[in-house]
Amino acid sequence: MLITIAAVVFGLMLIEARRAWRNERAQLARGGIEPPDDVYNTMRVVYPAAFLAMIAETQVVGAPPRGVAFAGIALFGAAKALKWWAILTLGPFWTFRVIVIPGASLVAKGPYRYVRHPNYAAVIGELAAVALMTGARFTGPIVTLVFGLIILRRVAVEEKALSGILAPIHTPAAQPRNR
Repeated sequence: MLITIAAVVFGLMLIEARRAWRNERAQLARGGIEPPDDVYNTMRVVYPAAFLAMIAETQVVGAPPRGVAFAGIALFGAAKALKWWAILTLGPFWTFRVIVIPGASLVAKGPYRYVRHPNYAAVIGELAAVALMTGARFTGPIVTLVFGLIILRRVAVEEKALSGILAPIHTPAAQPRNR
């Protein structure tokens, strides 16, 4: 089962990376601007390492109870559905890196009508799901917390970049919030 989990997690990660890379090139070609204080380089190491750590823990502590594993599978499916809803809604604007095009409008449809950063909510869901699927009782909470803190820094960078460059939009979910 671990090989299947790893294949699914990393296979989907590669598909997402390819899409992000293609969109990043297009964004930069359209005059996109990347903020200098992004945490992308940290994220690109910690994100896959978090999944590897959880999978490695399973080798030591053993598989979780069947019901817990199935709950993890369900949560993973829900997290991926939310993530892909966000990806498809943003279209060519979805990237791993923070790249904004001056004058572009903030997307306020799809999941962005309800949640300011649905992709990041989905990522936390993915991490929690894999912790359940693998029974990573120790590394699961730790890596989810650590990555959650990195996401908080990332959201601050993203909000700053978006507030200074994008055209204004007037929907409740699209408005920056005090954090």
